[in-house]
Amino acid sequence: MHVFRRVATAIGTIALVATAVAVTPQAAAATTDVVGHVYVNDNTAGTNTLGAFDRHADGSLTPTAGSPFADGGAGTGAILGSQGSLQITQDGRFLLAADAGSNEISVLRIRADGGLSQIPGGTVSSGGIEPVSIALHGSLVYVANVGDGTSGSNYTGFRLSFFGRLLPLPGSTIALPPTANPGDIVFNATGRHLVGIEVGTSDPSTFRIDSFVVGPFGYLHPAVGSPFAAQAAGPFGSEFSPTRPDRLYVSNAHDGAGLGSVSAFSVSFDGRLSSIGSSPYADGQTAPCWVEISHDGRYLFAVNTGSTTISSYEIRDDGSLVYLSSTPFSSGTGIRPFDARLDPSGRYLYVVDAALDAVSGFAVAGGSLTELSTSPAALPTGATPFGIVVTAGR
Repeated sequence: MHVFRRVATAIGTIALVATAVAVTPQAAAATTDVVGHVYVNDNTAGTNTLGAFDRHADGSLTPTAGSPFADGGAGTGAILGSQGSLQITQDGRFLLAADAGSNEISVLRIRADGGLSQIPGGTVSSGGIEPVSIALHGSLVYVANVGDGTSGSNYTGFRLSFFGRLLPLPGSTIALPPTANPGDIVFNATGRHLVGIEVGTSDPSTFRIDSFVVGPFGYLHPAVGSPFAAQAAGPFGSEFSPTRPDRLYVSNAHDGAGLGSVSAFSVSFDGRLSSIGSSPYADGQTAPCWVEISHDGRYLFAVNTGSTTISSYEIRDDGSLVYLSSTPFSSGTGIRPFDARLDPSGRYLYVVDAALDAVSGFAVAGGSLTELSTSPAALPTGATPFGIVVTAGR
């Protein structure tokens, strides 16, 4: 079962039919120098491609020359939902992409001009069925595979070589139950902890959070008590605080219309999760699925797929959350906003719009968001996007 289909079920009577929205032409929008790039997993049927944009100082996006770029694997051509289907290495040399249609992971070289080049032998088996999320810390890579409902659901580890080849980590695979439906897998900033989110089914016992301590050779050791019960239905996106690696935040997408929330956890040295304050923290929205935290660790943004809004929270010193506001998209309702990423400066937030096949951009001022006048930027024809990353210039 695809993750997005579970989101649609949870929304219930909320209509997710895309309205006819004209995407703003970008050719005339860019008047400033290129300061970085935005990449999107197009998840195109057959040969998968990655859409690329030049990112300008004013936050606007224009297509990178040569975009889209084939990555060597295959997409599904159907809308998927997960967090982290694309990752970039810390040195900015390589981009890793989940190819859900061919059960593979591809590594591409990021060129100085922002274009992407396939690496010989850079596309390998994901070690399971339908990979949807990638966790990356240094050279250590773990992939979350959804499975086909009976088999192939797991977390599988790899090592990334200096030349961009993924090498399977023998004996690293951790099998998941067929009901797990993982939606996200993520390392904390130190690389000592890794968390996987089991979105689950309609059965509350399947709403779980897997917590691991990462051993010196890259193998995962379950924390005592793992998997931990989620605090609400349909845990989905997750992120560790960039400034407090012992704090984890998880969105809860499936409680129903107007009942969205975000959970806050403290993560002990041995990986055990403890609730922070009065967690979970409500936002009054529907289906918060994707989470992004400001680089200074002070604000959290949750993308509400059902409400077509982005909720802003303040993160207090004790790790608890204070809901601030929810910002609508200028494109209107029903556009299916998905994964979101901040640019390296923290001044702009970019969100994949699955129904529009586009990327929306917002200016960020503390916890306040203002959509850019040049937003949204169109993706290539045939895209069914579900992942995004933002880079600095090289």
